[in-house]
Amino acid sequence: MDATYTLDPRMVGTGLLIGRLVLGLIMAAHGAQKLFGWFGGYGLKTTGEFFVQLGFAPGRLFAIAASAGELASGLLVAFGLLGPIGPALMLSVMIVAAGSVHWENGLFAASNGIELPLLYAAGAVGLALAGPGIYSLDALLGLASLWTPKLIVATLAIGFVGGFANLLVRRKPLQSGNA
Repeated sequence: MDATYTLDPRMVGTGLLIGRLVLGLIMAAHGAQKLFGWFGGYGLKTTGEFFVQLGFAPGRLFAIAASAGELASGLLVAFGLLGPIGPALMLSVMIVAAGSVHWENGLFAASNGIELPLLYAAGAVGLALAGPGIYSLDALLGLASLWTPKLIVATLAIGFVGGFANLLVRRKPLQSGNA
């Protein structure tokens, strides 16, 4: 095996920065749609009503938790701050989205399937495992070394369990047209 190739930390850091910015800022905007009605979103009232239809009551409380989780996770990922906490939070909300909205529609986004939450979740896990890179607030603040592999895996496991625990508190979704 030829082991002459080495990774350039600046190139890896640049790649991680691009991935973090794209994934994180789009996720943050997704949360802002629900929370504030920005970027063509429905805002908290309508999102809360939708959550009730999905079986999450009280809808407003679940809508606040989901949208704040999306916004916070996206910003933490984009800035590369607090290691795997942002990715774990993103993983958690995407598990809930996949399980409550998208699962029954198959894989692809064209049919409202799990494609998009799966991509967000996979990207979040990948970024958590790779670390934030040299162009991150964690690196700037000297926090990157705090995140050991065991702590990263434990944090992701908490996000995973949290997502499924949230699905367990879900009530049977309301059927449209039922009185």
